[in-house]
Parts: sequence; structure tokens; C-alpha cells
Amino acid sequence: MTFKVDLNCDMGESFGAYTMGHDEDILDFVTSANIACGFHAGDPATMRKTVKMALEKNVGIGAHPGLQDLVGFGRRNISLSPQEAYDLTVYQIGALSGFVQSQGGKLQHVKAHGALYNMAAKNAALSEAIAEAVYDINPELILFGLSGSELVKAGEKLGLRTANEVFSDRTYQPDGTLTPRTQPNALITDTGTAINQVIRMVKEQKVATVEEQDIAIQAETICIHGDGVTALDFAEAISKSLKDAGIGVMKVEDFL
Repeated sequence: MTFKVDLNCDMGESFGAYTMGHDEDILDFVTSANIACGFHAGDPATMRKTVKMALEKNVGIGAHPGLQDLVGFGRRNISLSPQEAYDLTVYQIGALSGFVQSQGGKLQHVKAHGALYNMAAKNAALSEAIAEAVYDINPELILFGLSGSELVKAGEKLGLRTANEVFSDRTYQPDGTLTPRTQPNALITDTGTAINQVIRMVKEQKVATVEEQDIAIQAETICIHGDGVTALDFAEAISKSLKDAGIGVMKVEDFL
């Protein structure tokens, strides 16, 4: 069996006058970039710069819409209606699309950020609103969602291409959701443990939960986070380990 997977990273989550962290270097090891659209992080200058870097390195570009919560980095649950979810998704995709088109590129995918992503994973109405926003803008876009989530189901129902996403550095609950960041065991900080989890998710389609029970999972795109101190080393190690394990690493649009 030939295994293929996309490796994505959240990017552009700084501001024009400040450092962009390891984004440029991490782009050497990932195949897709989820670029913040200004609501949870980012600004016009940062969006433009990040799009330019991704195009130069032939990395697939995705809009990364989040809740309008700069202070909480889009990670705090905020109550919103499906219509509000639709509107903020359209708004943010449109903003990033402008920068992509102005530089001669094309948008590959959409991935919701933080609390919006996690809320949509369980809430069918929110998921349907986000999927409809993506479809109404461009039905050729790929919708990223937590593996097996309501968001993936909503995208499939509309006829969108979807990518089941798994996480290299997060732990899982028995229902397949991510362990909340408020809990002490939410993050995987050991690179070896993260690599083993990723390879098993791709090859065996299983992941061990925090209760040490295996659940089924589908891995089409793997998320790594670019905001940690060791983010660059982690990205390089994950990319190398996947290839060493005989797993093809490529843009999601190239195999879906």
C-alpha cells in the first residue's frame, strides 16, 4: 500500500511590525500553509508576506479563519449563530484570497482556527455554515476538518473535497476530539512520541487516547504548530520521519 499525506502548519500568526517567527524556514518542510486572516492573528502586511513566501516555496495556501478574538488568540469559545459563522468565514477567506490573487497564486484550502474549529467539530449547524461559506466562494476549495468530525461530514454533504486532519502534537479523547488545552495532558512535547503517533495514524489508521484505548482515525493532512520555540526542529523531524517510513509527503490537492 502506498501512503500519502499532506503536512500543514498554521502561519502568519504575528503582525507586520514584529517577527514572523520560523515561518519562512518551516515552509521548507511542510506542503500546506494555513494563513491567519486577521481575526485571531495576522494583519494585511503579514498576510501579504506569508502568501508570497508560500508561493515562492510551492506550498499550498489555505485561509485560516478564526473567531474575532485577538486577545484570546481565537482559542476562547464565543457563542455565535450559524449565520455569524458563515459571515466571518466568507469575510476572512475573501481577505486572504485577495492577497493570493494579487500575487498570481490560487487558494487551495480552508481550515478553521482554534475554538471555531473545535466547536464546528461537534456542532452540525456551525459546520454546515462554514462548509456553505467555503462552497459559495469556490466549490473547488478543499475543506480541512478534524478527522471524522461534523465539519468533514458537512463538507462531504455539500460535495466539497475534504481532508481529514490529525494532530502530531495533541492528545485525543475517546470520542475522537482533541484534549482541551486547559488540561495538563493536552500537548505532546516529546518529538519521538509525536512522530510515533503520526506514523501510526497514517499507516494503521489508529490513535491511542488519553485513556490508552485505540480509536479509528483517518489521516489525510497532519497539523504541526509553528509557534513553539522548537517548531522548526519539530517540523524538520516530522517531515524526515514520514519520508523515512515510506510515506509520501505532498500537497493535499495532489492526491485527493
